[in-house]
Amino acid sequence: MFPYVQIARPDHWFKNVFMLFGVVLALFYRPEIFQTPETILSAGKTILIGLVAVCLIVSSNYVINEILDAPTDKFHPSKHARPIPSGKVKLFWAYAEWIFLGIAGLSVAWTLNLPFFWSALLLLIMGCVYNIPPVRTKEWIYLDVLSESVNNPLRLLLGWYLVLPGQVPPLSLLISYWMLGAFFMATKRFAEYRWINDPERAAGYRKSFQWYTEEKLLISMFIYAIASALFLGVFIVRYRLELILSAPLLAGFYGYYLFIGLKQNSAVQNPEHLYRERGLMVYLVLCVAVFILLMFWNIPGLYEYFNVVPPPEGTLWEVKP
Repeated sequence: MFPYVQIARPDHWFKNVFMLFGVVLALFYRPEIFQTPETILSAGKTILIGLVAVCLIVSSNYVINEILDAPTDKFHPSKHARPIPSGKVKLFWAYAEWIFLGIAGLSVAWTLNLPFFWSALLLLIMGCVYNIPPVRTKEWIYLDVLSESVNNPLRLLLGWYLVLPGQVPPLSLLISYWMLGAFFMATKRFAEYRWINDPERAAGYRKSFQWYTEEKLLISMFIYAIASALFLGVFIVRYRLELILSAPLLAGFYGYYLFIGLKQNSAVQNPEHLYRERGLMVYLVLCVAVFILLMFWNIPGLYEYFNVVPPPEGTLWEVKP
């Protein structure tokens, strides 16, 4: 059974921590949820159920990814040893596992609320769009990065709807989160391409590498980083000016991640192993802590200094029934 557990990639579930950013953001708008033990317990239970649903859905996406990538994984220096290309998994049961995990995840999501369910369904659909022919966006230059990194804002939505299902989070922040994920993913592609160090073999492993070059990937990384910073700036000015104090730290994080990505055999090729980059992890914790602090710490003088009007109540879009 272990190979079937492996293709569901439970070691990648940590990526769902990106949902918690949506939870924190929603709590900023509804702080009363954490005012009594009863509301804290209820919110905690909902968040736990939501995490279970998302873990099942992303594992379903991982399984179909493993199935359909097996023919090209044999060209990768290390992925040729994965359970399917190495013959440890029968395809019939792998497809059954894919369908079961997807249905199970959606069933759990349905028990929470409709906005969460539809977001979870979109997460599952994007996994199919990314992996399944004839669309299979992972084989298209640039679209491979953009279609996979869209899971970032979807995770933010999922975390948000666990707490605040009646409203929509700021669009500017969703786009910034998407572009941040694109920056991470393009850096991963860049590190993979450099590590394989053979354009023909790289194209055999990933078809989009037929058109990528190191220069194209590096330029795209800068574009994604700039776009992410731009839309984060829109969010800061529009909704929470205090976050402008975190800008130097966040800029440093982009630079630090790029520094890691430029290393030979970089850890960004396998994000589940990034915990080994202890300096990056410490810096990330610092950035998150400062960001959360500034979300809840009001500094009225900043609005006067920058001549910005504080956002009025009721600025968020409502979810239509």
